[in-house]
Amino acid sequence: MRDLIDIFLNYLSVERGLSQNTIVSYKRDLLRYDRFLRSISINDANKIDKEDIRSYLVYQKEKELASGTIARSLVAIRLFHRFLLREKLALKDPTDVIDSPKLWKKIPNALSFAEIERLLTSPDIKDRKGMRDKAILETLYAAGLRVSELTGLKVEDVNLDAGFIRCLGKGKKERVVPIGKVAIASIRRYLDNSRSKFLKKKISKFLFLNHSGSQISRVYIWKLIKAYAREARIKNPIRPHILRHSFATHLLERGADLRSVQEMLGHSNISTTQIYTHINRDRLKTIHRTFHPRP
Repeated sequence: MRDLIDIFLNYLSVERGLSQNTIVSYKRDLLRYDRFLRSISINDANKIDKEDIRSYLVYQKEKELASGTIARSLVAIRLFHRFLLREKLALKDPTDVIDSPKLWKKIPNALSFAEIERLLTSPDIKDRKGMRDKAILETLYAAGLRVSELTGLKVEDVNLDAGFIRCLGKGKKERVVPIGKVAIASIRRYLDNSRSKFLKKKISKFLFLNHSGSQISRVYIWKLIKAYAREARIKNPIRPHILRHSFATHLLERGADLRSVQEMLGHSNISTTQIYTHINRDRLKTIHRTFHPRP
């Protein structure tokens, strides 16, 4: 099984061109799956049946893994078995009769307009770090970027005169996303007054840099968002994609059409974007209960 997992992961990397982050996640999911199978004395892909996979899903639930983690693991397992069957490395696909756990899809958290305003105004733009952090937060919210997309931005990817950012999303799919005047001003201030101070005497193609003048990391961005959220007194749970979720939610709340939001987010399937419409419905229900004379 371990050899088959390695072959599959190599296929995802070389032929499908998936990002390293996605491959690492799939590897983690599949190795956990393999450990479970070994614990029930299965070490041959041809001996796995649908009941084994259902047992594994129940096992994960009993281990109190997050619903999103369980759903993602099933995606990895399904792709793995389909690959084995297609490449004639296995005789059957035990996942073909297992339904996707639609009820496990988690509605993403989004910040309110007031919380976004407090978060984006938290950095002190009097120093180089504050200018950079302000530009980072404004860019994430203005373009709805994934954190990994933001860290991979190069200086040449940003056209401030035209008001567009070019980024590389999942599966190395390139997309162009518009940004507003506030984000443009923040990025320009960072480029004019701050970035060279991070660079010192180094040379880097990346837009956002850490204190040593190198490409900023996803973990650093995650810690940065959490720190400013505390400063802004935001009580909602803060996750790495919080600004991306807020971007999509606020666009839909203000009347943007779903297809345009899908394109800006870089979703290949519109059903992924439709998750955000549930947030809008929940908000309308809350308003109705609060203000209608007969709730």
